[in-house]
Amino acid sequence: MRLIGLAVVLTLSLVVAPLAAEGEQRGRVATVGELVNDPLLQETLRRGLHELGYVEGRNIVFESRSPGSRLPDLAAELVRFPVDVIVVDTTPALQAVRQVTRTMPIVMAGFGDPVAEGFVASLARPGGNITGLSWLTPEVAGKRLELLHEVLPKLTRVAVLLDPNDTVAIVERSAIETAAHATGVTIETFEARDPATLPAVFAAIKKARAEALVVVYTARTAGQRGQIVNLATANRLPLVSEQREFADAGGLITYGPRLLDLYNGAARYVDISKHAGRVNGESIVVEQLGARSSAHLLGWTTARIPRYAFGGERRS
Repeated sequence: MRLIGLAVVLTLSLVVAPLAAEGEQRGRVATVGELVNDPLLQETLRRGLHELGYVEGRNIVFESRSPGSRLPDLAAELVRFPVDVIVVDTTPALQAVRQVTRTMPIVMAGFGDPVAEGFVASLARPGGNITGLSWLTPEVAGKRLELLHEVLPKLTRVAVLLDPNDTVAIVERSAIETAAHATGVTIETFEARDPATLPAVFAAIKKARAEALVVVYTARTAGQRGQIVNLATANRLPLVSEQREFADAGGLITYGPRLLDLYNGAARYVDISKHAGRVNGESIVVEQLGARSSAHLLGWTTARIPRYAFGGERRS
């Protein structure tokens, strides 16, 4: 089964000295704007840029804004600042920035299908000022439910938590529905919108008598993963998701590409976008590549799984 990832491919015109070294020579400080939900992206982006020769406060600074209801205002604020490049991790943030600039480089981190959504003309020649990284993994979205069913073969009802405004979530829900039909599992979809509403969402999941939870990974659910895992544990719901970070936080199973690899790639795109001075089909291209997938069974011991899944004592 092929897992789709996106990686940076550069034309020969970009095989030149790193921007970080040039910046130090010229005494120039680069400014990176961030309009992102996931703190892990911010942490990984800084680490990746440090590995490329950037030192925060010396040759690079960050202007971070937390996405919310004021997205258009925040996007305009970053453009006016001005920053050299803007990093976004949600479709609404990308739309907001795109509305106020068609020249400043915008780097996507963790998107579904930017071509289908109309953000880039093609992967090979994006055009405009948008580039970055994306994944769309419908091939393995259903596999996550299948893995959950293998671990808990008595499952009959599973809740699916997703961001209804994210294209990736809609595509992956369809794949999960197909897998549910094949395994005989009934699924019910619940919406993750903001942290304040999550307790009520989990109360509804419990009322629906769901026995496990599939979390469709998007920027919104990533930003809420700690709360989601805690609520799943409190409600005795084994949790499966795409990213290992959910299992590290206490979930049961993850299966999918490495999030850290994706976010590290965002750092390279920031460096490349700034070095090129522009983003277009001639300077930066994106190619779909096969990526290794990984499965992790973490968080709960096997002996505890049935108790969390079905609320009773384990039967031998």
